[in-house]
Amino acid sequence: MSEVDVPEDHPRYESLLTRHRIEDGVAKGITSQQGLIAQGRGEAFDYLLGEETTPSADEAERVAAAHLLLAEHAVLSVNGNVAALCPGELVELADVVGADLEVNLFNRTEERMRAIVEHLEAHGATDVKGLAADARIPGLSHERAKVDADGIYDADVVLVPLEDGDRAEALSAMGKTNVVVDLNPMSRSPQTAAVPVIDNVVRAIPNVTRHARDLADATDDELRDIVDAFDAEAALADAEARIRDGGDGSID
Repeated sequence: MSEVDVPEDHPRYESLLTRHRIEDGVAKGITSQQGLIAQGRGEAFDYLLGEETTPSADEAERVAAAHLLLAEHAVLSVNGNVAALCPGELVELADVVGADLEVNLFNRTEERMRAIVEHLEAHGATDVKGLAADARIPGLSHERAKVDADGIYDADVVLVPLEDGDRAEALSAMGKTNVVVDLNPMSRSPQTAAVPVIDNVVRAIPNVTRHARDLADATDDELRDIVDAFDAEAALADAEARIRDGGDGSID
C-alpha cells in the first residue's frame, strides 16, 4: 500500500497513512522492527484520547514552543519512528526555533544512523548531528547514551519525542529541560518531563511549530510567563482522565 492507495474518505485515513510510514521506515532501514510494536501501542492510546489534540495538549505544545524559543541551545532528538513519521515537520520546527537535529537510537547501527541522517537531509535538513557520538549521557549503559558533544550533551532544552524513560530521566538529571511527546501520560518519560506533551507526534510537532511562529515576536519575559504558568502535573492528570473516559472512533 502506498499513500495514494488510501482513499481520503476512509474513516481510518490518517491512521492507515501513519502505519504505512512506519512500515516504509522499516523497509528503508530507518525504523527498527521493535518500532512497529511501539507504534501499535501508541495508536491504542491515541484512540483512547479521541485521536485529536486535547486543549491541555495544545497548551503544552505552546509551552514547548516557548521553551524552545528561550533556549540558548535547543536540540530535537530523532529516533527511527519519528524520522519515519514526520521528517519534514521536524526540519521545519528546527528552522523556526533555531534548533539542531540529532539522531539518537537504542538499536543503534552505523547503517541506521546514516540512513536516518540521509532521510532528514532529503527533507531539507543540514548539519544533522548524532554520527560523532563523542560524548555520553551519564548513568546510561546502552546505546542511547551516545550523543554529540556539541549537540544533546551541550543542549539546555531537548525535545525528546517517543523517548525511553531512563534517558529522559538522565537528561533531566543533567539539568536539561525535557520536552517529551508521548501518548501515554503514565509512562516514565512524560512523568519526568518539564513539559509532557500527551499527543500524537504527527500532530504535536506541527502544533509546536505553529505556536512558535505565533510567539516569534514575544519578549523573553512574555515567554517566561508562559513557561512559569504551566502545570505539568495537571496536564498529565487531564490526559489520564481523558484516557480513562475513553475516546470515540473505532480501530480497524
